[in-house]
Amino acid sequence: MPTEQKSDNHLWIAAGICLFLIVLVWLVFGQTLGYNFVNYDDDIYVYKNPLVFSGLTLRGLRWAFTGSHAVNWHPLTTISHMLDCQLFGLNPGGPHFVNVLLHTIAVLLLFRVLWQMTGGPSRTGSIWPSAFVAAVFAIHPLRVESVAWIAERKDVLSGVFFMLTLGAYACYVRRPTVGRYIAMSILYGLGLMAKPMLVTLPFVLLLLDYWPLQRLSLERRSIARAIREKIPLFALAIASSVITLIVQSQAMNEIQYLPLRMRLSNAFLSYLTYAWQMFWPANLAVFYPYTSKGHLAVMAAIIILGAVTARVLAVNRKYPYLVTGWFWYVAMLVPVIGLVQVGVQGHADRYTYLPSIGLILALTWGVLDLSKTWRQRPRLLGVGAAALLGILSWSAREQTQSWRDSGTLWRHALAVTQNNYIAHHKLAQFLKTGDEAISHLQETLKVQPGYTFAHYDLGRIFADKGELDKAIDEFQKTVAMDRYNSGAWAGLGQAFLFKGKAHEATRYYERALEVAPESVDSLRGLAWILATCPDPSLRNGARAIELAAKAVGLSRGQNPNVLRSLAAAYAETGRFNEATVVARQALQLALAQSNAELANRLKLELDLYQTNLPLRDSSLKTSGP
Repeated sequence: MPTEQKSDNHLWIAAGICLFLIVLVWLVFGQTLGYNFVNYDDDIYVYKNPLVFSGLTLRGLRWAFTGSHAVNWHPLTTISHMLDCQLFGLNPGGPHFVNVLLHTIAVLLLFRVLWQMTGGPSRTGSIWPSAFVAAVFAIHPLRVESVAWIAERKDVLSGVFFMLTLGAYACYVRRPTVGRYIAMSILYGLGLMAKPMLVTLPFVLLLLDYWPLQRLSLERRSIARAIREKIPLFALAIASSVITLIVQSQAMNEIQYLPLRMRLSNAFLSYLTYAWQMFWPANLAVFYPYTSKGHLAVMAAIIILGAVTARVLAVNRKYPYLVTGWFWYVAMLVPVIGLVQVGVQGHADRYTYLPSIGLILALTWGVLDLSKTWRQRPRLLGVGAAALLGILSWSAREQTQSWRDSGTLWRHALAVTQNNYIAHHKLAQFLKTGDEAISHLQETLKVQPGYTFAHYDLGRIFADKGELDKAIDEFQKTVAMDRYNSGAWAGLGQAFLFKGKAHEATRYYERALEVAPESVDSLRGLAWILATCPDPSLRNGARAIELAAKAVGLSRGQNPNVLRSLAAAYAETGRFNEATVVARQALQLALAQSNAELANRLKLELDLYQTNLPLRDSSLKTSGP
């Protein structure tokens, strides 16, 4: 067959593979377009972050590059969330669609890069194993967390730039030029701005130099030359690491109670855990509690990892792909293996998004070598690959369904893990109120005594139920353990306000505003006391206007209770016309929100302002503490 015709056939095969990969990804993950946000980081990343849900703004773009987002510096990821909100508003189907789209692109690029590096269009010898690696990467159940979780946009976005960088490097290797090197470096820099975990990418390029590109031997001179070539890339990685460590210093301070010995033990065990989950992806959860293992388990993990490493190095000449695959896996996990612990999870599925490619690659080419003598080899490999992909697709689709909403997500986590205090807490937050929510919070504190967030949420629930003494007790436990918890200080202020103790409420609201000057609840509550308290020693109309006006701006004038405080503040200073206008706005909002009780209160207050009388809240006691 002429070479030109053979090349055309290969391209048609590649096009068919690409179509198959696209269908495979959307068959598994397309269902997420109907899913909701979840109450785990999605709020911080999107729907409770005004700088993000406001869309693309100059202020937001400036913050993306100069501030930290969820204790991370990943401006490109942040901007992508802003763009989602610009295009789709707060409809979760939009960002879910973008996540699946980005993952699809990453899958197609992986196939193209592997085929390009291991074979290329001139022959089909590597097209099928390259396609298989891409397919397993596409729909392995460990991918679910990265694709189905809106807050993990950083995984799929950085994955696209990771693949683009590999492709640019392959082009540079074919014809080294300054322009191609600069293009590769820019793509790598963008990847780091999507997720700093890509700091290990220069090392992956060294591995690819060894196999399949065959530019590197294990001799000292060859290694030194290859490292020198990548010094600019290592410099970018170092810069990203420094920025990340600075930004995450606060989070690391919060978990210094984890000794280095425990973190080292967990790191060794996590390497085996991730490898085992590659083969047996069962009982996957969004959060795995940090658990301490015995010395024997840790020693066994060290021995196994050492033995595998030694064996890979011993057979490197005959099976060079094992070196690339194994060390790809080991090296890419280093930033997230827990040596520098950020967060309280023992391990996380999302951390395997790119590292797992190394294991898939090594196993795929290993099976090809082991099966060389098999009779009917193509048929057996084809049937085996189809069966495996079918099982993985079914398992991943089932796992994806656990991300339908927060309740489903956390109930699933509780079903497949033990002593999961985060799952109990987050499920309670989803339930918000009721006896079941209290039960899960109490279970949280049983597993993790002194967990401040559980005490805070218990206080919030008791406050909503009108059990103010219980609420005060829980809020006081919270601030005793975390004096920077503005919500608990504000909760104390509100509880004492409802009890009519204005002096105590004022003190706690002031403390809340010291911690969080832009807390709408604290601004509103304090403004109400300063405007309406019968005790003239507590009233301060001018400051009440200042606080309430700030709260109105922060809530975009859409909170009728906030407008009510502003109206009362205007009335306290004798500005009754303005009080009347604002009270009418509050009344219209209350009616639009079907808040009949608030609407009736506002009607009475509106009558008061129209007769040029200020409001006095008789429920507030005039005596001091």
